[in-house]
Amino acid sequence: MLYAIIGHAANPTAALARRAEVRPAHLARVEALQAAGRLIIAGPFPAIDSPEPGPAGYAGLLIIAEFRSLSAAQAWAADDPYVTEGVVDQVEVKPYIRVLP
Repeated sequence: MLYAIIGHAANPTAALARRAEVRPAHLARVEALQAAGRLIIAGPFPAIDSPEPGPAGYAGLLIIAEFRSLSAAQAWAADDPYVTEGVVDQVEVKPYIRVLP
């Protein structure tokens, strides 16, 4: 089943430096989902209405991917470097049904 992982950064500006440090490890995990054919979409939420938010940072992230269960998706999210290193400070994991495309 598909699950939406939604991460929220309470203070996007403060998290920006830490995000840059742990981004390679985060991307490696997301790329592994992609290589396994399980990734639907992944990306950040800019803190401002711009594709390049600069010092405003990112308000969070969205990953939609296939996992065997809700608990597996929650465990994957909990182990993500953006979570363990404090880039995002709140994470929601919800079942997701893809309708289109």
